[in-house]
Amino acid sequence: MYALGDVLRLKKPHPCGGTEWRVVRLGADVKLQCSTCGKFINCARDDLKKRVQAVVASKGEY
Repeated sequence: MYALGDVLRLKKPHPCGGTEWRVVRLGADVKLQCSTCGKFINCARDDLKKRVQAVVASKGEY
């Protein structure tokens, strides 16, 4: 599904205005870091599936 280092674009923007997030940790929940301000959020895998609009860059593109 998603790998560490993937950059995801979510449907709703962060309050800072950023829409792109980097996957930092995978597990029962997924930890994301905002590419604009650097804040972290935890999101359940099921919720993340609904919130992701697109995968901007996958791990293999770095």
